Amino acid sequence: MEKFEKLQGIAAPMPLVNIDTDMIIPKVFLKSIARTGFGKNLFDEMRFNRDGTEIEDFVLNKPQYRNAEILIAGDNFGCGSSREHAPWAIADFGIKCVVSTSFADIFFNNCFKNGILPIVLPQEQVDILMSDAEKGANARITVDLEAQEITTSDGETIAFDVDAFKKHCLLEGLDDIGLTLEKKASIDAFEAKASAARPWV
Repeated sequence: MEKFEKLQGIAAPMPLVNIDTDMIIPKVFLKSIARTGFGKNLFDEMRFNRDGTEIEDFVLNKPQYRNAEILIAGDNFGCGSSREHAPWAIADFGIKCVVSTSFADIFFNNCFKNGILPIVLPQEQVDILMSDAEKGANARITVDLEAQEITTSDGETIAFDVDAFKKHCLLEGLDDIGLTLEKKASIDAFEAKASAARPWV
């Protein structure tokens, strides 16, 4: 998993509340357990018409937000089913940070496991970031995980909280497999000892 340290990028404003995982990645696309390839179908029913043409007024189809790496979202983002394909699609599209007033618990935890930083802030601070994002591609927001700060394009700084263990995993680029491999020496020693003690196994 790629390390997350400091991100400076375009933020896309998406104030709609209760964006569920079926809106993030519709169930018709859940045909693979690979983590890649889902970005093209992110928000599919919101981004595209039935004939496959783009819906021009959807935020991520607008020229200034096509390369957005930060999403400023409405309340209760990621609700609905627990499909991990939702953060897979978000990450594959190129979004590395989502800011909202609240997230569904399972989605929130799955984000950390897939290199995405979900940030919970009070409504008034989300409103500040939403307004900043509405300025377009020239207004870049900085997210500093180590310092736990967001800096707007105008230089205003907003502090955020993050669980210490989850922060460590993002900073070091550790998913569940990476965490296990950190214990590889201990696992190998245990296996060697077990094999010596029970060679018939």
